[in-house]
Formats: sequence, C-alpha cells, structure tokens
Amino acid sequence: MLTKSESSKALKLLFRRFSVVDLEALSRTLQTRSRMSIFRRLREIGYFSSYNHAGRYYTLAHIPQFDDYGLWMHQGVGFSQFGSLKSTIVELVNRSPIGHTHMELNNLLRLRVHNALLAVVRERRINRERMDKAFLYVSVDPQHAHGQISRREQ
Repeated sequence: MLTKSESSKALKLLFRRFSVVDLEALSRTLQTRSRMSIFRRLREIGYFSSYNHAGRYYTLAHIPQFDDYGLWMHQGVGFSQFGSLKSTIVELVNRSPIGHTHMELNNLLRLRVHNALLAVVRERRINRERMDKAFLYVSVDPQHAHGQISRREQ
C-alpha cells in the first residue's frame, strides 16, 4: 500500500488519464487489495460512485459536470450528486414541482428504474398516485405532494 501522500498523487494521476475507473484500477494504482484502504483514500480526496452498473465505477468529486438535475453521464456510466440510485430518485421526485412518472425517471436516469422505484415507495421515501394510466411519483409530504399533483393536472 502506498503512503497517504503517494496515494493522493497516484489517484490524481490516474484520474487525469481516466475520468472514471473501476475498483480493479484503483487497487492496482494504490497497490492494495484492501477495499477499506481504497475507500479510505478516496474519501480523503472526495469521490462519487456510479448510480448504475451496481456502483462499480468511481470518479473524483471535482470531475463531474452535473446538469440541472444533479446528474452526470460519462460513456454510459451515471453519477449523481445525491449518491445511490434510490437516493437520486427520491431527490428528483422531491425537487420536481410536478413529480415524475416512471418513464420520465427512466429517461432522466437512462436506465430501468422499476425495482428501485418500488423499493423507495415501499420504504415510504416517496409516494405514488394513479393519474390516467400511469403512476405519478410524488413527495411523502402531503402538502408538497398535493401541489405536485395540482400542477401536473394543469
């Protein structure tokens, strides 16, 4: 394992060459097989893990150019300011003035979100209301949800 200073330099060099890397590349760069050591070094300089590909890819915190939704895609790998896929869905729904449908979230996140949506509804982190032939995903806060539904109907 490299020292703290050597690790920082090695990671910066790696991410200058590649904006996004996997755990194997990090392991080779830091000369360790210890996941804990790798994440300790990443945490020291700040990082994001991908919300798709089962969180398999990593980037340094200063690299992503997040869009208005807090998302950044790099060669099919998605990153979110909000962390995991489930946390991202909750934030997108809560921040939307009109909520989101399943298809809107699929399109925004560029992946199938059915299972994650169902999980956050069951965890009561968001709610859903039937509108026409689809569900509208809204805030768990009744007042905010009412406003989202009203604006959507307009």
